[in-house]
Amino acid sequence: MPEGDTVWLSAKRMHDALAGRVLTATDFRVPQLAEVDLAGRAVLEVVPRGKHMLTRIEQGLTLHTHFRMDGTWHLYAAGERRTGGPDWQVRAVLENAERQAVGYRLPVLELLATAEEDSVVGHLGPDLLAEDVDETEALRRLAAEPDREVGMALLDQRVLAGLGNLYRCEVLFLRGVTPWTRVGDVPDLPALVRTSRRLLVANRGHWEQTTTGSLRRGEDHWVFERTGRPCRRCGTRVLSAEQREPQAPAYQSARLTYWCPRCQLGPAPPPQRPPSRASRPQGRTSYRP
Repeated sequence: MPEGDTVWLSAKRMHDALAGRVLTATDFRVPQLAEVDLAGRAVLEVVPRGKHMLTRIEQGLTLHTHFRMDGTWHLYAAGERRTGGPDWQVRAVLENAERQAVGYRLPVLELLATAEEDSVVGHLGPDLLAEDVDETEALRRLAAEPDREVGMALLDQRVLAGLGNLYRCEVLFLRGVTPWTRVGDVPDLPALVRTSRRLLVANRGHWEQTTTGSLRRGEDHWVFERTGRPCRRCGTRVLSAEQREPQAPAYQSARLTYWCPRCQLGPAPPPQRPPSRASRPQGRTSYRP
């Protein structure tokens, strides 16, 4: 699943290509929008909100999309051959005289009144990539459930909007606590929030995601997807295990979590075997527009 920085960069590129220009053609390939035609209306702006994208259009309309696991927007010059996937995976096309935005495999695609955007994003916590992010409110929401495992709290978009599995693993490594530590036992919650924002902001300008400062393949993460390999700080073998909310129903998938048992203090389950290569999450390039 793409994280907030991926959506932020995708929205920026979409904004640069569409904002201030009149749509010459649109094509929506989902039943609820099959008869919608937005040609003749200008795109006002494209803005990210956590992992959501809001494309605001003249006459008070917003096209709301969410990438979830493998949705993506690709941009093409007018007349350029599409390369984002087979045509049957296309869910939406927004076209102006110069550019064409094509949405592939989008699981969430809906048109609503701009005044009603809160109905789809109003539940989100502070957006860590927003210029005016309210870190005090983010801290309040995080601290509101002191008995919750911090690894699950960081993934909850109602608490902090924008973090995904990669960043929550890396943030917790950098802060030296295990994902199973109670929120109330985390030594410095404000620093946890600041580190989360710092990593997202540092990566929002490029497709590659690094938490170590290196963009070289294999050197870009501290613990994420490094099961069995030596910790970059202490040399201890990096471990992985599944984590889920204690009260979650059995059918809800757990999240594979990575940590260093020496650098990160706190409770942790017995290590599990690493996932097979076929089941590992795909890299960020899968979401590149």
